[in-house]
This record gives sequence, C-alpha cells and structure tokens, in this order.
Amino acid sequence: MASTTTPLTQLNAWKSLADHFSVIQSTHLRTLFAEDAQRGKRLTAEGGDLFFDYSKNRVTDETLKLLIQLAEESQLRERIDAMFSGEKINITEDRAVLHTALRAPKDKTIIVDGENVVPAVHEVLDRMSTFSDRVRNGDWKGHSGKRIVNVVNIGIGGSDLGPVMAYEALKHFSQRDMTFRFVSNVDGTDFAEAVQDLDPAETLFIVASKTFTTLETMTNANTARDWLLAAFDGDASSVAKHFVAVSTNADKVSAFGIDTANMFGFWDWVGGRYSMDSAIGLSTMLAIGPDNFKAMLDGFHQMDEHFRTAPFEKNIPVLMALLSIWYSNFFGSESIAVLPYEQYLKRFPAYLQQLTMESNGKYITLSGNRVDYTTGTIYFGEPGTNGQHSFYQLIHQGTELIPCDFIAFGKSLNPLGRHHDMLIANVLAQSEALAFGKTEAQVKEEGTPDWLVPHRVFEGNRPSNTIFADELSPSVLGQLVALYEHCVFAQGSIWQINSFDQWGVELGKQLAQRIIPELESSETPDLQHDSSTNNLIRRYRAIKEK
Repeated sequence: MASTTTPLTQLNAWKSLADHFSVIQSTHLRTLFAEDAQRGKRLTAEGGDLFFDYSKNRVTDETLKLLIQLAEESQLRERIDAMFSGEKINITEDRAVLHTALRAPKDKTIIVDGENVVPAVHEVLDRMSTFSDRVRNGDWKGHSGKRIVNVVNIGIGGSDLGPVMAYEALKHFSQRDMTFRFVSNVDGTDFAEAVQDLDPAETLFIVASKTFTTLETMTNANTARDWLLAAFDGDASSVAKHFVAVSTNADKVSAFGIDTANMFGFWDWVGGRYSMDSAIGLSTMLAIGPDNFKAMLDGFHQMDEHFRTAPFEKNIPVLMALLSIWYSNFFGSESIAVLPYEQYLKRFPAYLQQLTMESNGKYITLSGNRVDYTTGTIYFGEPGTNGQHSFYQLIHQGTELIPCDFIAFGKSLNPLGRHHDMLIANVLAQSEALAFGKTEAQVKEEGTPDWLVPHRVFEGNRPSNTIFADELSPSVLGQLVALYEHCVFAQGSIWQINSFDQWGVELGKQLAQRIIPELESSETPDLQHDSSTNNLIRRYRAIKEK
C-alpha cells in the first residue's frame, strides 16, 4: 500500500489548519450557534443505530473542510482499504490487522497469506456456541456431576477488560442463575475475593492466554488449579471438567490438564485490545447466549461497513478522530472524557483507556522518526450522573480544555418512574452548560452579590459530542465499541503511528522478571539497579522477614 512520506506538520492541510486556528481559536460557541440557526441539525451524522451530534464543537464549515482535507492528505482512505483487505499494516510485527474479520458474515472472503480466514472464524464461533449452550442448559457437568453455575474468566489486558466491560454492559441480557467473575491482577487478593463464596464443584474457569505463558494469567490459572484440586483430593482428572482455554498453544494447554477439544483459538492478526468479539469473548457468550453474541457481532459489522464506506463528511469514527486531533494538536488539549449516561456502561471508559492509550501512546512514526507533535490523548470517564458530583467541576471551570463524549439512550432497560427523564435531562443540560456557560450579566440578574459573581460565572465554550441510540442492546454495544476502534485507527493513521503494536509495555515486564528472584531469594541478592530501586527491594525484603 502507499505510505505517507511527507511529515504530518508539512502537509498543506496541517499548515492551513494552523493558520485557521489563529483566526478561530477565541470564537465562542454562542456566536457559532447565533449565526447558524440550523447548526444543531446540520452538524450531525448517523451510522447504524447511532446518532452523532457534533454541533457543540469549536469548528466552522471551514474547519471541517480543512480537517477532512487533512484526512485525505494523510491517505486515510487508502489506510482503511488496506486494513480491511488484510494488508500487513502492523509493520513492526509484520501482521495484518483484521479484528473486522471476527464479525464478517460467513459469505465474506478475506484473504491473509493466501487463505480466506472467514471460515476459520466461524468454525470457532460455532464451537463456542455449542459449548455455551451445553453450559447454559446444564448439559455440561462438573467433575462431581453438578451443574456449572459459576464462570471465572482469567486473563489480563484485552483478555480481561473487554470481557468485563461486555458482561457489565449486557448484564440485562445475561442468564441470571449464573455468576460471572473476572480475575486479572497478579495481586492474590483479586483471585481470593473472586472465588471466596464459590463452590469448586460448580465453577468453570476460562484461561485466556494466546501463548499460555502470560505471567499474570498463568500465575492465577495455576492458583485456580490448586484451589480446584484441593476440593477434589488432588484428582487431576477434575481439571478437564472445570477448565477451558482460549489459546493457540495446544501443548501447554494439554499439559495443564485441559482437553484441547475445549481450547478455542484466535489469530495473530487480532490484537488483544481488539479481541473481545473473538474467542476472548467466550465468557460474554456464556453470559448472554450465542444469539445475543451474534447480534453484538452484527452491530460491530454495521459500524465496520459505515467506517469503510461512508464519505468522511458523514463518517462518525473519522469525524470523532478529526475533532480529537483538532483539540489535541491545535488547542493543546490532553484528554477526552467519555461520559456514558447508562449505568450498564460503567466499565466502558476503563475499556477505552486500553483501546485508545495502548494503541496511540507512541512517539515514533511509521517511518521510524520521533514525532514533533502530540499523540495519544488521555481518555477517562465515569457514568452520569455520578461523574457530575466528582470531576465535572474541573471540566466546567478548570483551566484545562477537556472535550467530552456524552453517550445516552432514549429508553431505559429498567424503567422506573421519572428516573430516565431525569437522567436524560442531566446529559442534555451538561452539554448545554459546557457549550454556552453563564455570563456575568446572567449571574448578576439572579441577584448574586458582586463579590460572588466571578465564582458563579461559567465561561462555556467547552466542546462535546453527543452519541445517542434508542436503547442499549448487544448490537448497539458492538456499534459503540467498533466506533471507538475505528476512531483510534483514524487518529493513528493521521498521526502516522502504528496503532497496533505495544512495545511500551515490554520493558517493565522484562525488569519484573529480573526483580522477582531478587525478592524471593533466601540469600541476600547482589543488587545492580539504581539506588532507589535497590533501596526499595531491601525494604521489601526486610518487611517480608519480620
């Protein structure tokens, strides 16, 4: 595929945006709305079941034209086509990037290294469906003959954050006579609390590790195995009835005691943080059932097709990416708040933190040069209305510009009296308050004492997007996740970085492997770290010996 050789800041559109910014940077949203009565209707887009209102952004038609020009000069369309066609755009690992294949219909053809990967994807999905049905209807029994009612997913990173988020998001659709727990942290407390009230005879563990060597995951998996064997007097044959694997390492899975017939694989063209709709989502399928899981996949695919085919002017992931770049690289904003006004999405911001920051937290370009511009926006958030009583103060009156993504739904899955009207009133009020604020004159008109007036003024001009759908469903969740996946890719393509590797996580893991024996050694180790690390190791060893 063609690659952009011109540095980002040397592109014509970038230079034009810099000039344009000097003209527009102080323009207030009050002015933009006053000058265009149709702005709130005009600056919207739709994709799948999602309605996207971006009218409360500090942009004009000229801004949008230049941002789209930036996408075109960055060869974003070519990058999109290359990803969907299976080209190896993850150049540092020489891999295709095909999470989109995980939700492709059976009749699609996607060639990687000369092979159509779609049949293999559906073979795994079919096996997952058969297994899930057996567990959910009670046909799969534990070692003692009891039905499985507890499922514990053991993974870390994308093997945990996606399944946790999806379970919480789709709990309304889950089988309520089953309990689902998630263990990721190597801190023993995570495992101990997860299984404290569970009966081993009724518990199934899913061990999610592609290589079956991930340190944290395998430490927890071995602890889980010991916990199970203790309940069955050390009978190793019990493991096969209480453990399944999401992995590609059949030898290690078998050595652990898991029947490889119950090993569900995935491929090196699926990155961990893009894998929740692969076999990594086995716990999700067990919770909500195969039909709902397939509806979620269809939602992913709907957004894939929107991203692949919609013109940039109406392409929601592209518009979101361009707006974030506008704020990050021209206004100097460093973060984005994701604010779902839906309690079921309480883990969505945490999931997005890995998706966005592990993908685009890079300072080296695809050509191997250090960037001379900002990349990798910080994402954070909490469900509304909780966040309003936490960090919204800083968004409204702080010195940082923090663009917001509000997510809301027209219908509640749990309608209770006035609750939903009050919830939606709050999300609409927050975006309005951020945009338009409250002037000094308005505060004085309320009879506020002069000395208090400055404290009660809201400058406004704080940008936000609003993403609206009728109701949270498996399909809509798939659309939301794919929306942010593709936004991340569009951001990375324009920043000229590789959104699909994660070398930055390696060094700390390597150093930890060196430090572990220094903490465990019965002899005083010869420490060769810096003076701070050496001192902390000695202090820890001293505490252990007390």
